[in-house]
Amino acid sequence: MQQVTGLLSLTTDTSLHAGTGSSGDVIDLPIQREGHNGWPCVFGSAVKGALRARAEQLMPDTTADLQAAFGPDTGHASDHAGALSVGDARLLLMPVRSLTGTFRWVTCPAALQRLRDDCQRLNLQQDEWDIPSLNDEATALLPTDGVEALYLEEYRFQTQTLALDTLIDALARLLGRDQGKDLLSQRLAIVHDDMFSHLVRTATPVNARVALDEKKTVRRGALWYEETLPPETLLYAPLMALPSRRQDHPMDASAVFQVITDKIFGKHPWLQLGGNETVGMGWCSVKILKGANA
Repeated sequence: MQQVTGLLSLTTDTSLHAGTGSSGDVIDLPIQREGHNGWPCVFGSAVKGALRARAEQLMPDTTADLQAAFGPDTGHASDHAGALSVGDARLLLMPVRSLTGTFRWVTCPAALQRLRDDCQRLNLQQDEWDIPSLNDEATALLPTDGVEALYLEEYRFQTQTLALDTLIDALARLLGRDQGKDLLSQRLAIVHDDMFSHLVRTATPVNARVALDEKKTVRRGALWYEETLPPETLLYAPLMALPSRRQDHPMDASAVFQVITDKIFGKHPWLQLGGNETVGMGWCSVKILKGANA
């Protein structure tokens, strides 16, 4: 069956809260995380829902195209399935505050290996890059020399310099920032898998929020703690388009994929994702990489 694949990259411009509901832990409203490693993510259903909401805003006169891509509304869910598949948004680069350079984009060999595997699965043409190996949790790999010690949060790392030009080129294609290569050359840091897992559990912001009553004082009992992903986080989600399953509205896979690339993000490559939209949260810069079959 014909299919078109691609990758949706999301660089957070504002804090993002894609929550899992209430929790009995210290954090009342935690963010979504992968079950097996605890890394932050945004579930595919949330990403697809945000894409559909954006499409409904921009495509009010093309309901048939929208329903072919995303499926009918819930009242007619049994009519046919949507032709667009959206995977979980996976974490690739986590911004971590640093005493040596404001913040660093931190990643690890396991995240880079998963990105390379996903690119191969989605038939994305990428220059091959070597996955660096780290045996010491107190060591960080940097693309530039001149930093003897790197401080991330309260941790001190010995540094090693490694030629990462090919990797930086690949990451810059995903990063929603101008001059991404230069920024990554200055701020990229690769740490051990276990240290990365620790940082993404402990370095996410947790904010106290309150609700006010009509007197503009804190409503009794209305204090809660909410976890977010910080601005400058880079996530990516796999995309796959199949031909339309709506019998009265045929579309090939390329036309379904163009609903994303042209009709939604053609002129305005930003997406609001997660909760708290009315206080400016969840805005992401979007880039789309197309597979060789697109």
